[in-house]
Amino acid sequence: MKRARGGGDDEAPRQNGSAARRKGDPPHSDGVDAGSDFGPADLQDADNDPGLRREIRSKYRDLISSVQQNREDMLSPSNNRLTEVLEEANKLFKDVRQAREAALDAQLLVVATDLGKEKATQLFSEGTAFDPSAFAEHLLSVMGINRLEDEEDEQQNGGAVDGYLPQDAWHRVARRAECCFRTAPSFHYMFGSFHAEPPPPKQRTERQRKAPSKDAKRIMPTQLKKMDESHQEATEKEVERILGYLKSYYQDDPTSPISYYEFVIDPNSFSRTVENIFHTSFLIRDGLARLYLDNAKLPCIAPVEEGEVEAGVSCSRKQCILSISPKTWKELIDALDIKDTMIQPLNTQNE
Repeated sequence: MKRARGGGDDEAPRQNGSAARRKGDPPHSDGVDAGSDFGPADLQDADNDPGLRREIRSKYRDLISSVQQNREDMLSPSNNRLTEVLEEANKLFKDVRQAREAALDAQLLVVATDLGKEKATQLFSEGTAFDPSAFAEHLLSVMGINRLEDEEDEQQNGGAVDGYLPQDAWHRVARRAECCFRTAPSFHYMFGSFHAEPPPPKQRTERQRKAPSKDAKRIMPTQLKKMDESHQEATEKEVERILGYLKSYYQDDPTSPISYYEFVIDPNSFSRTVENIFHTSFLIRDGLARLYLDNAKLPCIAPVEEGEVEAGVSCSRKQCILSISPKTWKELIDALDIKDTMIQPLNTQNE
C-alpha cells in the first residue's frame, strides 16, 4: 500500500511537468522539434493580433490618400506610380483577415480603377489627335517641296507661284508607304516579256449545210403517197365488195331482214370479223347502208337505194360505238347459231 501511494506521489510531478511544457514555450532541444511544435494555434494568434491588424489598415489608408493627393501626377503617361501602388496593395492583401481590411482594399481598388480609366482615356484621345495642317506640311516635305524656299522664290518672282507638284512627287510618297505593306515581289519573265494584248479573235468559218438532193426530196413523199393511195384503194375496194354482198343478199329476199351480226361475224376468224365491222362502218357513214332494230330489238342492216341516199343526206344521222371481244364473239356465234360467214374472205373468193 505504501509503495502504491509512494508511486502515485512520484508520478504526479511528472504529469505536472509535462503539462507545464505543453502550455509554455517549447523546449529548445533542436531545430526539428521547434519547427514541428509551431501549429495552427500560433497562426490564429497572429491573425488576431490587434497591432498587426492596425498596421495593415494604416498602410491601406496611406495608399488611398497618396493616390488621391497625387492624382494629377499619376495621370501623366510617364508616371508609373499607379503600378507601384497596385503592387503594394497586392502584398498587403496577402495578410488581410478581417472585413474592415477587405473594405479598405476594395476602396483602394475603386480609386485606382477610376484613375486608370481616366488615364487610358487621355492616352486614347492623345493618340487619335490629328492635325490636318501638320500632316499636309509633312506630306509636302516628303514630296520634295520646301515651303521656306517657295516663299523666297515667291518674293523674288513678285508673288507668282506655279502651284504644281514635282513629277515624281507621288512616286516618293509611294516609296515611303510601300514599307508599311506586305506586297508580293514584282514578277519578271525569264525569257523576256510578252505582249499583254489579247490575241485577235479567230474568224469562224460557217459550215455550209449540205442541201438534200432532188432524189432524196422526192423519194419519201412518193413512198408515203403510194402507201396512202394503196391503203385507201384497198379499203375502198373492200367496202365496195362488202356492199355488193349486202345488195345481193337483200335482192334475194327483200322482205327478210338481214341480221347485222350474222352479216359481219366470221365464225372461223375473229380478226376478219373485226375487219368486216370496220369496213361496214364506212357504208353506214357514207349513207350506203342503214341500221335499224327489228321486233326482237336486234340490229339489222339493209342497203340504201339511190333515191334514199339523197333524201338521207338532209336527215340527221346518229353514231354508236360497237365493242367486241373474243368472248363476246364466241357468245354471239353460239347464240345466233352462225355456221358460215356471209362475207367471204378475199383470198377464198379469188380461188
